[in-house]
Formats: sequence, C-alpha cells, structure tokens
Amino acid sequence: MAQTTCAPQTTDVLIIGAGMSGIGFAVQLLKQFGTRNFTIIEKSDNLGGTWWANSYPGCGCDVPSHFFSYSFALNPNWTQKFALQSEIHEYFSDVAAQYEIQQHVRLASLVEKASWDEVSGTWSVTVRDLRSSTVTEHHCKILISAVGTLSVPRECSIPGASSFEGRMFHTAQWDHTFNWKDKDLIVVGNGCSATQAIPEMSSGPGAAKMITQFSRQSHWLAERPNPKYSALFKWTMKWIPLAMRMYRAKLYWEKERDFKGFDIETGAEIRSGWSKEAADYIRANSPAKYRDFLVPKTEIGCKRRVNDTNYLASLHNDNVDLIYDDPIEEIIAAGVRTKSGKTIAADAIVLAHGFETQKPFGSLEIFGERGASIQDHVSEHLKDLNEGYG
Repeated sequence: MAQTTCAPQTTDVLIIGAGMSGIGFAVQLLKQFGTRNFTIIEKSDNLGGTWWANSYPGCGCDVPSHFFSYSFALNPNWTQKFALQSEIHEYFSDVAAQYEIQQHVRLASLVEKASWDEVSGTWSVTVRDLRSSTVTEHHCKILISAVGTLSVPRECSIPGASSFEGRMFHTAQWDHTFNWKDKDLIVVGNGCSATQAIPEMSSGPGAAKMITQFSRQSHWLAERPNPKYSALFKWTMKWIPLAMRMYRAKLYWEKERDFKGFDIETGAEIRSGWSKEAADYIRANSPAKYRDFLVPKTEIGCKRRVNDTNYLASLHNDNVDLIYDDPIEEIIAAGVRTKSGKTIAADAIVLAHGFETQKPFGSLEIFGERGASIQDHVSEHLKDLNEGYG
C-alpha cells in the first residue's frame, strides 16, 4: 500500500515528548521568550509522558511531590508526601491546560527520523501519525529531545514467550482489562515497578490467588513513610506567604545533603551508614527465609535505591512467593518452567524488568553534523555503564 504523505510543516522549535520535560520546556518558551512557534510530538494518546504510560497498580513517585513539581507551578493541594500516578498526571495536565499547551501537541505521533541540514541550518524531522499512518515532514530551527529514559519498555527475551496462552504485559503497558482477583500471577523483576505493584495485587478483597515473583538480584530498600497532608497543612501551603517555597527548599536541602554520599572517596563513611540502616530495616521487616537474599552484596548507590511501599510486608502474605535461586528457563503455554525443571502455572505474566535506559530514543534515528548518528555516539559512550533503573 502506498505511503500517504502530508504537506511539510515548519516551526521554530520542535519538541519530542509531552511529558514533564516537554511541557516544562514549552512553558518556558512562553514565559521567557513569549513565543508559541513550537510543536510537541507525542507518541502516546495523552500528555504526561511516563506518568501517563505507567498506570500499573500502586504506581507512584519516589520523590516528594512538593519537590517533584515545577518551581513556576507550585501546588498546595498535594494529598500526600509521595503522590501516586493519577495525581501526578493530573498535575501535569493542569499545568498544560493553564498555559494552553495542548493546542501545540500532536498526539499519537511518532518521530521516526531527524536529520540536520548544514546548508539551511535546520532540522528535517519525519513524523508518522500512528492512527492514520500518514507521514509529515517537519522543518525546525531547534530540535529538543524530551523523551526521557523510561519511555521504551524492555522486551521479553525469555525463550518461549510467544507460546504463552495467558495475558503477558509490561508494567508500562498495563492491561487494564485484566482482573487479577483470584488469579495466579508471575511477576518478573523486583525494581520500583514490581515492589509497588505486588503489595496492591496481593492484599484486600480483590487480591490475586497467588503471586510468584522472580528476582535475579536484590535492591537496597529504604523505609519510606508516606503521610497524608492535613487540611491545615494544605491551607498553610496555600495562604501563608513563602511557606510552600520554604518547604520545597527544605526538601531540596535534604536531597543535596544526601548527594555527598555519592563521592567515591569522601562519601564512603556516609554510604556505610546508609548500608547499615537499610540492611537493618530489611532484616527487621522481611521474612527470615528471604533475608540473606534481600540484603544486597553490592555497594549502596551503584544502582537506584528502591523505596519500600509495603513490599517487604507483602512478602509475609501467604499468596506471595519470591523465587531468587531458581530462574525462569523458558515460558510455556500454561506458565513458566524454571532451571530446576519446576513448572509454575499462571493466568498472567507481568514484566517488571525495566526499560531500555541505554536506548532512550528507541527506533528514532537522529543524524547531526556530517551525518553523525546520535545512536552510535550514545552506544559508544555508554557501552561500559551498568543500567540502574528497573
């Protein structure tokens, strides 16, 4: 079938991605330069980036809400210290509406290729409408990548995946038609997504029958209370001059203070304290049979720390089983077969095994000066780095 091509479009600034960064950049174009000569290309069917794509049960942020927000759009109405996905997405949608950003967004559109033209000093950007498959060539003076690193889910590489007869989906592509009540589930991974989703699916009247979690390695888990903000607190944030700015500054100082622990040499003593605190917390709150595994043997800070959202408590539930010493060998029609030959049946397999953090552009091809490929550049400079997001 012949490819349908639309008339070329021209804009000063083209932004790839309508998440937190893309919306924020667009607002600054308005505030600092007074221009609306920009276009945002978004592959999803809504604004919000990772906070729209990730809607799995228990999805939330591990940064305090009053800090994980724009300095130009403070929000006195956050309901709790660490907001959940729906509230975060609502916040970014409200900011976009306030500054009328939606009129500049092309939803369900994918940037396939971007090439720099040294003669004209402009970018030529190929955009495909994912609904109609029509292709439009955009020309811009400035090209901004706001795609984020948590935008391309890692594909399942376990042998036999195509033979599974139940539901299988990534946490960032959650199947909301699936009801896990009284079902047997397998969860692959134990990063932030898995540790947030498992407590939600394993408790309450709608709990799963059985959740079997497979984990290759442990993460440093940190205690994370999540207090609700009272009406008085929210009133104070809204009406007392500078109160919200001061609270945000306090959160900022706490984060900056902790950063000293990441200095390889001078931060060793701080990291040692973190390790002891986290290890003591894990041992005190996890089932005895998992403790040796759950306390990492790696240096704290080498990978992203995971906030405990009742994950350790959920491991005490009779309907949760953590398997760390018998990995999945293959996926079969009715579930999985482990290395030891054990077969575990499942109605659904949830892939919580992270993102292609070293391939943030996905299939997008970007060519700069003299035709240099940004993918080749990124691969060359990141080939020796370990991934820290799961």
